[in-house]
Amino acid sequence: MSAPRDPTIEEFYKYCSEKKLMGVRCVRCKHIMVPPRSICNNCRSSRVEWTQLGSKGKLTTYTVVHMAPPQFKHMTPYAVGIVEMAEGVKLPSIIRVARLELLKIGMELEADFSTNPQESAWPQWPRYFFKETA
Repeated sequence: MSAPRDPTIEEFYKYCSEKKLMGVRCVRCKHIMVPPRSICNNCRSSRVEWTQLGSKGKLTTYTVVHMAPPQFKHMTPYAVGIVEMAEGVKLPSIIRVARLELLKIGMELEADFSTNPQESAWPQWPRYFFKETA
């Protein structure tokens, strides 16, 4: 059995490299936090543990980016949105769909992962994103 991982953003992205979308759950009140925190922002307990989130969520809001920073310019136009997971957490993410016109508030999306490196000046962590459900 491996040692428990610290509730850090670095560990969050290590889980992404394993194709796992993870949050941290408070042992006391069961509140789930993403990004991970070592102290519950609901009850202030420091007893937290990793929990795997499901892969599906609903789009709650989005915008289409036409003027991007240099490291994302090759993707324009692209959508960025907030996806609410079944566990109640809301995650910001790039949203990948066949056509941006298909985006609708409330549509079901599923998590996927990319290990493609970004520009060298950008952190070289694996990325999660959401896409249309199959």
